[in-house]
Amino acid sequence: MSVTPLSGRCAEAVERAEHVCFGISPFNSYFSTARIRELAAWGLDRFERVDFFVPDVPSAFTFEALGYAPEKAAWKARRQGQYTRNKIVTALGSLGVTDTEARVLGWAELEANAVFGRLHAGGLRRYGEDVAFRDACREATGWVLAGKLPAGQAPDEEQVERAVRYFLAELPLFIDTPAIVGAETSVFCYHEPPAVLRRLYGGELSWRPAAGQGFAVVAPAVRD
Repeated sequence: MSVTPLSGRCAEAVERAEHVCFGISPFNSYFSTARIRELAAWGLDRFERVDFFVPDVPSAFTFEALGYAPEKAAWKARRQGQYTRNKIVTALGSLGVTDTEARVLGWAELEANAVFGRLHAGGLRRYGEDVAFRDACREATGWVLAGKLPAGQAPDEEQVERAVRYFLAELPLFIDTPAIVGAETSVFCYHEPPAVLRRLYGGELSWRPAAGQGFAVVAPAVRD
């Protein structure tokens, strides 16, 4: 695997190798069962603990922004979220992991986690009070939406405001996964992070990741 930490502190968390959390987007075809298995095998070989974050329920916010009725958006999010969860369970099972369901952090698991709840509420509050932070969140959301709209079409203000709730729902995992899962350090891994995360881990935003929180861009190494 090609592993690129976003900062020196992130590199330290990677080196510590205590806990890794892979972000798995439900509607991204990149995450096939084979790809998830590849990530899981790498994580299990290197880290003491491995979890997978699936933003299932929050995906509905993106679909609402794209014009779906709330009920239809929620249905699509639930269905694809379960499909994604099943792929993770299958991949882990093929590697001999027995507690496969416990390795998935979906909305049901996180909503019941008191630490996550406090972090999520804090992010929502900061979004309402801090203009620079709000702009950064909206920038990340615009980046996501732009990839789902027809070529050349940019999301409008209302679409971004609806969809930003998706980013705010996953933000706690970028801020303090160690506190959420009961670890000292954790590395969140994704193959294509939005530019705003480089600013977050570079200390450029008012809300900064916890000391033990890391982020690394992880993808299969390109062979010559």
